[in-house]
Amino acid sequence: MKGRMARRGQLGSAVRCFQDALRSKAVTLCFLGMGGLIFGMILAIAGAGKIIGILEITYLIIILSWLLTVALLERRRTDRLEKLLDGLSEKYLLGEVLPRPVNSVERRYFQIMREMSRSTVGIVEQARREKEEYCDYVESWIHEIKTPLTACSLILDNDKDARRLRRELKRADNLTESILWYARLRTAQKDVKIREFSVASVIGEAIKSQMELLIGAGISVEAEGDFTVHSDEKSLCFILKQLLVNCAKYCPGCQVSVRAAEDTILVRDNGPGIPAHELCRVTERGFTGRGSAEKETAPYHSSHGTGMGLYIVKELCVRLGIFLKIESRAGEYTCIRLTFDSLARP
Repeated sequence: MKGRMARRGQLGSAVRCFQDALRSKAVTLCFLGMGGLIFGMILAIAGAGKIIGILEITYLIIILSWLLTVALLERRRTDRLEKLLDGLSEKYLLGEVLPRPVNSVERRYFQIMREMSRSTVGIVEQARREKEEYCDYVESWIHEIKTPLTACSLILDNDKDARRLRRELKRADNLTESILWYARLRTAQKDVKIREFSVASVIGEAIKSQMELLIGAGISVEAEGDFTVHSDEKSLCFILKQLLVNCAKYCPGCQVSVRAAEDTILVRDNGPGIPAHELCRVTERGFTGRGSAEKETAPYHSSHGTGMGLYIVKELCVRLGIFLKIESRAGEYTCIRLTFDSLARP
């Protein structure tokens, strides 16, 4: 019974394969049929009526044999492709293992499939890298946030210093805000709300939100100047807060000035600065260079951080059309320049 069903299946497959070949060669068969009719008419006019039938039957047998051969070859090739596909764990790699084309049409399809496959491979690899980077960041963020949470528990168990407790809570809040902004980077355009506002008010809000950390690090902040811009207020506020957090983390006891003039916000400190060999890398994803020995003595710096703060700042600047420039000299200063190309015009 099973053998009979298998034979029927093979027969049905052969019939479908022949039908497919018939449909694919329909135009060619039309021209061959017309050519056969014209050839028969010529023979009839020439008086070769006795052999017309034999020639026509021979011609038909040749066409049918050609069709069967095409059907068998195409079936063999499709079976090979199906086996290749079944043997691949990553189906999108099929374009990389396709057999060589045998004609010009297949060659063009082959090139198209190769291009599609390579494009898909690139997209998949990029998504895989982004997933791995996101998981790495989440893991480092979890380790980083344990520090302020542990500090809060110790403070509550011991001296219950309210100021220290607020500083550690602010640190945890900053870490939480950072990971939220990182998660939003993929859909940042949906969250952006462009409107006209005064940068002085945003600078004031950013300084006020980080005042506990700045005071704890012995940092004095001076802010002056103003201009009006069209941008996303929340994103700019986060950028400024992140720059102030870095000052509290890496520049204890220094002076920070935030100046707004014309189309630029300058955030400058007189801290230990950034070594020249690290300056070009500070906005890279996950970069946690040691920078200087002063970092290790900063009260806010208990670990090397996640290395994502300035990366998020850079990405937000790109999305908002803000030109970001970082200048520094080791042992002297660090100056971060935010230049807007979307000033509000009267």
